[in-house]
Amino acid sequence: MSDSIVARIEANPKYHELKRKRTAFGWTLTILMLIVYFGYIALIAFNKPFLAQPIGGGVTTLGIPIGMGVIIFTIVITGIYVRRANGEYDRLTREILEEASK
Repeated sequence: MSDSIVARIEANPKYHELKRKRTAFGWTLTILMLIVYFGYIALIAFNKPFLAQPIGGGVTTLGIPIGMGVIIFTIVITGIYVRRANGEYDRLTREILEEASK
């Protein structure tokens, strides 16, 4: 890209909106993931008897489905980010590039 196009992109208010929204959303998802992950690790470290409780009459403990929940949560928030990136963020990027190339 030429310097003039880069300058027009950086001067575009939609570019700043895109950066702000993407950064805020990324940090929100990061904080949520850290809470879930470190919450699970804290349970392992500080409340092993809770996680060691058997479910029903079998050998599976409560820690297994909670751990699977952490993995599923990770997949879900990744999907949420991808959906938003492919929708709102791509639309804004396209608009910014169209305006900059005029």
